[in-house]
Amino acid sequence: MDVGKAVREGEGTMLSLKSLGGAGTVTGSKHLLCLGDYRILIDCGLFQGLKNLRDLNWTPLPVSSRDIDAVILTHAHLDHSGYLPRLVREGYQGKVYATRATRDVAELILMDSGHLQEKDAEFLNRHKLSRHKPALPLYTVHDAQNAVEHFSTAEFGRTVRLSNGAWFRFHRAGHILGAAWVELEWGGKRIVFSGDIGRYGDPLMPDPARPVEADYILIEST
Repeated sequence: MDVGKAVREGEGTMLSLKSLGGAGTVTGSKHLLCLGDYRILIDCGLFQGLKNLRDLNWTPLPVSSRDIDAVILTHAHLDHSGYLPRLVREGYQGKVYATRATRDVAELILMDSGHLQEKDAEFLNRHKLSRHKPALPLYTVHDAQNAVEHFSTAEFGRTVRLSNGAWFRFHRAGHILGAAWVELEWGGKRIVFSGDIGRYGDPLMPDPARPVEADYILIEST
């Protein structure tokens, strides 16, 4: 689903935004920013829920994984991180930027997800419940291990400079350990990606950081 009309100001030399998930549904968050030949993916989530949503995980992305240059991860929940092993399996070679805590939590979640994918495929094959012969996992534990190797951690508030003039910062979002909202500037535009925002006054999580001025704000809300 293309939600970039507010951001797109032309093709090729101007910034464009396309949501590959997390728009029209509350799962599978993936937001692709493009400027020239450079592509940044904000979150890389797995579709969860009913079968019609889960089947979307098997649909090829409209852009080759090899053509994505950077991934920025807001937090570790599966609907924001769970497609990473598949992305790496299909040829992604860049870094996955995350806070240190997000990296640690994501490792646990992705390894568990790979294990469940393998067990589900094994169950379907043993009981002959799949039209595919054999049923295959979306990705494996080994794929999850490979995805974790791509992580590069950044501290809250630190400016991380990418290629093609882009930079971003993580700001505390509360929600879960390590969660962040992302302030990104590229092509003369500043965009804020909310990720999932936590509550104020939570006894365990820090309050979300105050917002910054931005040209565009992309908010996931239900």
